Amino acid sequence: MTVRTEPITGASGTPVPVVRTWHWGRWLAGAVALAVVGWLVYLLVVNPHLNWGKVAEYLFNGRILDGVWVTIEISVLATVLGLVLGVLIAIMRLSHNPVLSKLATFYIWFFRGTPVLVQLIFWYNLAFLFPELVLKIPFTSIGLKWDTNEVMTGFTSAMLGLGLNLAAYFAETVRAGIQAVDHGQTEAAYALGMTPAKRMRVIVLPQALRIIIPPTGNEFISMLKTTSLVYVVAGHDLMTNASQIYKANNLIMELLIVASLWYMLMTAVATFLQSRLERRFGAEAVRLVRGGGLAARFMPKVAA
Repeated sequence: MTVRTEPITGASGTPVPVVRTWHWGRWLAGAVALAVVGWLVYLLVVNPHLNWGKVAEYLFNGRILDGVWVTIEISVLATVLGLVLGVLIAIMRLSHNPVLSKLATFYIWFFRGTPVLVQLIFWYNLAFLFPELVLKIPFTSIGLKWDTNEVMTGFTSAMLGLGLNLAAYFAETVRAGIQAVDHGQTEAAYALGMTPAKRMRVIVLPQALRIIIPPTGNEFISMLKTTSLVYVVAGHDLMTNASQIYKANNLIMELLIVASLWYMLMTAVATFLQSRLERRFGAEAVRLVRGGGLAARFMPKVAA
């Protein structure tokens, strides 16, 4: 759409020139900020105690690349685990069953109130409580048994600890998404004779996911950086491998810069994918609302 603007004229009908206002304060503040940032970058680049050659050498080191891959694996698996459990816990939280609702509330309170670092250490040292993990038919000797130390490796502990913690936060996001679905959709589903379970599965969750999925990108980006805590359980992630290298050669700052560069790269890629995801589901959500919602799709079938 083209906006036409009429020229400003004076009392005699002659054009009045429009002069752009220069905000000198903004320019001055911007110049000072650039000068400070440039000065800090200069101090970092020319610092004689920082070996940039070693940074370049270790940037594509095999152990660093292995750590990057493990970081991505843990982030993806923990996010998927958190999302699946989060949906289940949110449904329990909204359930009319008081037992399920209270259990879901307790889960959210417990995992949101306990530091992630504590949870990681707890799962990694689970063998102190349960030396063996046993799965068997009650009151029989039929079942399976595993050594806890072999099951609860650094990778498994990291995935479980981060995923269970994230599920508590996802549950609140999912609950907000479910409650954001128009109540008329629920009433229409009941009018069509749907059971509560089918209403949730067919009508509510598909619409709620369009609200839930975009914020998932934020959680995944946060997860990429939270995996740096995994070094306490030796999960072979990026931070773990980087710390093991600098403990051997004492190149602490150089390896921290290498790890930071990789974290920033992964965050940049995840941010790009998140923006694409938001555009995709944002446009779909608008189209869905204008189309009358999911429940409206079933009306012609029932009427026919």
